[in-house]
Amino acid sequence: MARELTFRIGRKTFRAAPVKIDRRKLYGWAGIAAYDDAGGPCTVVSTDETGTLIIPKGGTAVGLLSPDGRWVERSELRTVRADGSPAELLASSFTGVVALERKVSDEEFLDHDITDFYELRTEDGEPAERIGETIFGFDYCYNDGCEGNPAFVLTADGRLFLLIGRRLLFDWVGYEEPGYLDEETADEEPDDTFDFAMFAEP
Repeated sequence: MARELTFRIGRKTFRAAPVKIDRRKLYGWAGIAAYDDAGGPCTVVSTDETGTLIIPKGGTAVGLLSPDGRWVERSELRTVRADGSPAELLASSFTGVVALERKVSDEEFLDHDITDFYELRTEDGEPAERIGETIFGFDYCYNDGCEGNPAFVLTADGRLFLLIGRRLLFDWVGYEEPGYLDEETADEEPDDTFDFAMFAEP
């Protein structure tokens, strides 16, 4: 059974099960296939740092090492802030009630890259009617963690959706001060005089 999220809008609460939408079925997808000279499919392998030892798929893993080269288990890690103080742990969005209070403008919503797309299945259509054309934003955490992801609840065609993404940062390039062009006045005439003395040998 899919996990359910509990939302509160105003004084009304409702539960909804997020169902992931496979965007490949909507937009299609493209892939790259490699074949050898005989027409057989190629497989991806890795090599060691010398390039002489071939490591087949599944032969590598990611590990964590301390500065002195000691293997560190993930359970030993602790998240801290820049000053070394413990970071606050955020609860999973599935364990509490998500308050839909912050309204998001269309411009703010479009400043995000959507990475996950879910339909929120509810028992009836009342939540979608309550939300209407408003976009609500909140910080989404799948599991307990120190950082959430921007998430948005909105409706389309009477259906309720949950979109999760990341904020895009735009760099603006421009001049701090406007520049000016020197304009030639009509009364200025070019000096056509030529001084041959400048070519004389000393």
